[in-house]
Amino acid sequence: MAAREQWGTRAGFIMAAVGSAIGLGNIWRFPATAFENGGGAFFIPYLFALLTAGIPLLIMEFTMGHKYRSAAPRTYSKMNKNVEWIGWWAVAVAFVISTYYPVIIAWSLSYTVFSFNLSWGADTEAFLFNDYLQLAAPGQFGGMTIGVLIPLILVWAIALGILFKGVQRGIELANRIFIPTLVVIFLIICIRAVTLPGAAQGLQAFFEPDFGALTQGGVWVAAYGQIFFSLSIAFAIMITYSSYLPKKSDITNNAFITGFSNSSFELLAGIGVFSALGFMAQQLNVGVEEVVAGGVGLAFVVFPQIISEFPALSGLFGVLFFLSLALAGLSSLISIAETYIKGLQEKFGWTRGKAVGIGGGAAALCSLVFATRGGLNFLDAADYFINQFGVALLGLVEVVLIAWVLRKLPEFQQHANAISDIRLGGWWKVCLGVITPIVLGYMMIDLFLQNILKQFDTENGNYAGYTDGFIFASGWAVALAALAVGIIMSLIRWKGLSKEEAE
Repeated sequence: MAAREQWGTRAGFIMAAVGSAIGLGNIWRFPATAFENGGGAFFIPYLFALLTAGIPLLIMEFTMGHKYRSAAPRTYSKMNKNVEWIGWWAVAVAFVISTYYPVIIAWSLSYTVFSFNLSWGADTEAFLFNDYLQLAAPGQFGGMTIGVLIPLILVWAIALGILFKGVQRGIELANRIFIPTLVVIFLIICIRAVTLPGAAQGLQAFFEPDFGALTQGGVWVAAYGQIFFSLSIAFAIMITYSSYLPKKSDITNNAFITGFSNSSFELLAGIGVFSALGFMAQQLNVGVEEVVAGGVGLAFVVFPQIISEFPALSGLFGVLFFLSLALAGLSSLISIAETYIKGLQEKFGWTRGKAVGIGGGAAALCSLVFATRGGLNFLDAADYFINQFGVALLGLVEVVLIAWVLRKLPEFQQHANAISDIRLGGWWKVCLGVITPIVLGYMMIDLFLQNILKQFDTENGNYAGYTDGFIFASGWAVALAALAVGIIMSLIRWKGLSKEEAE
């Protein structure tokens, strides 16, 4: 096999790790979650979750990748050959996410162009769903949407080109450009947003604490959920990236820098988003809560409305906002795809070019489903189920397996402490062995009950009101398929290893 690649510098690794964490969801998910769960008071459980779950899990995954010098499947196989399937399950989850994630990046590129002359007009909701996406009914494909297909091809061309170049000349170099550019652009947006009329009203809504919310268990669960999903934990990214670290890398320090950098960007996003929402609320003479939205509605419906109302240079700030979404998305997409590209290289002994062509090419072809007129519905269902019953469930399985079944925490603690300035103590093992499994276990039980009971709830129905058939085919089946692929891949003999390694 070719010589193992590694990061050129520590800064290159941190930028790549932060780039994988800072995705599209950071810009719209965190502000809405904080607002809905106690405003400023939400930062207390959020910080607690970061310190007791987010950073401990980052340390664990950094240690796994660094110790075993492999992508997730081979890492798990080296720990115990009977649990290799968990690594492939994580890779399969990453593959699914990489099929629909670039479509949202494609929307961002389209809206970057639309910003030049504010093409979305006065009714931004009708423009998105009727004019741009030409949305079909759930379960129908309805043919390709050319306005999505063309930028989608461009997104994949950029991503696969960077991945083909490798770690130092591709991923690291791209993140050295993408991440500073993203931060600078978003700083410009935030500075402009906080100077808008009504910005103070929006920031007050965002930061004003409701300490009564801290007595609600759901708020604490939401904080753990936010940390868990925003740090790209449990779907093979951090294990893969840390496998490229030099042998003397400071693991715990890197984990703290990555965790706090990601949270800092989320806070910056919250300030920018709620300053803009406050401006919008003042323009409409309504409360901030009237204009708050989550998901694609915030990015592609509410923000175009806000940009159109800007007193000056609205087109410029539209370009900057949607360009920042595209950069955040591209850095995450590259990280996600790297998980299965390296996994395929190690499993089958393929060259990097072949792994990028087959793995990335397959993901690109699958993503065409989400560029159809019914794509948004397929994307919505797949995203919900693969995140809840893929990523979150994987995290629970991972931490229980390592802490309680394989009992690897003392070994990992010793490995990390040998090369790190911040030494791990009993707090780390308590966080991973007790706190995280309890919180994730509660989340998963609650999610299973919610989604299974909805099948029998004639009043409220399924997630997003979809039919049983659509939910099964586009949601449950996708999550189950990822698990099935993980098991099947683990049964295939390793071809990229030496005879001694294979034995």
